[in-house]
Amino acid sequence: MNQLENQGQLDKLKREKDAVLILFGGAHCGVCQTIKPQIFDKFSKKFPDLEMVYIDCEQLQEVCAQHGVFSLPVVQVFFMGQKFIEEVRGFSLLALEQEIEKTYEKMNS
Repeated sequence: MNQLENQGQLDKLKREKDAVLILFGGAHCGVCQTIKPQIFDKFSKKFPDLEMVYIDCEQLQEVCAQHGVFSLPVVQVFFMGQKFIEEVRGFSLLALEQEIEKTYEKMNS
């Protein structure tokens, strides 16, 4: 999971990739650091075309604010540049996986 450094990188990814998952987290967020490798390990195998990136909200507060992220962790999933899924704070990785799978299948059918 690549860590983005600025809004420009994120904008470019959304334009160039059909499917992008963004994990907004922080170095001092225990839940964020726990789910980060779990999301990458589980979803990279199941959804090979899903580009996964991490944004550290402690370093990029302005980018997080522009995306309406004011609590952590937050996962946003974009398909064709449009936000389809958003999970905030306490959420199930299994439910997130199922939501991505439904949308992923619709996009590829």
